[in-house]
Amino acid sequence: MNQAQTVTYAVEDGVALIAVNNPPVNALAAGVREGIMECVMRANADAEVDAIVLLGEGKNFIAGADIRRFGSVRPVSTRKSAATLEASDKPVVAAMHGYALGGGLEHALACHYRIASPDARLGLPEVNLGIIPAGGGTQRLTRIAGPAAALDVILSGRHVGAEEAQRLGIVDAIMDGTDLRTAAIRFARGVASRRPLPRARDSAQGIELTGAGATALDAARKSITKKSRHLKAPAYALECVEAALTRPFDEG
Repeated sequence: MNQAQTVTYAVEDGVALIAVNNPPVNALAAGVREGIMECVMRANADAEVDAIVLLGEGKNFIAGADIRRFGSVRPVSTRKSAATLEASDKPVVAAMHGYALGGGLEHALACHYRIASPDARLGLPEVNLGIIPAGGGTQRLTRIAGPAAALDVILSGRHVGAEEAQRLGIVDAIMDGTDLRTAAIRFARGVASRRPLPRARDSAQGIELTGAGATALDAARKSITKKSRHLKAPAYALECVEAALTRPFDEG
């Protein structure tokens, strides 16, 4: 399946619809990231487009990266798709259903707004594979939800339901009882003129190394020492979350 088939582009009611179509789980395989980037740039160059929606075809939003590519050398461009979403001059709405995991959730966190269907399951399960979220997830999730929630989600690798994700500030709205595509277009139309665009990299939610932030880090560090002392990924992930509290976004 080529790039043109794995990422499609359409415009409806002034909203560009960028759809990932890479069955069975819409993994970020070769060509998908590049396709997302090209579609975002196309939408920004189109005077008829006021807002953008990123969604997944089939049963899932984007269920992570293609693990068959782990350990291979990839072009630098494949690591820029999340940044391209975030840098869009027009608002980008992530419309999540089914699984939004790993790189899928990282792409959603890079969007300006996130909506979900009630069945959506979000997570950053990379630690279970012995790696850490490397697409900006440690930085954006910490800035959006705060260090305690970020450490819980990242170090456990668990899936978070839509309602909990909304309570944590990860999801802006849950679309119940309606077609997600239609709801996403309506939501995108509603935020099309809002400025400035809310970017996770600029969020200051819980960004401090004192008080609750320090307490969450200390508790996580003790837990890692007790339960995961022989594993590298949890300790590295904690360092990344701490960097989100102490360093500028790009350094983190």
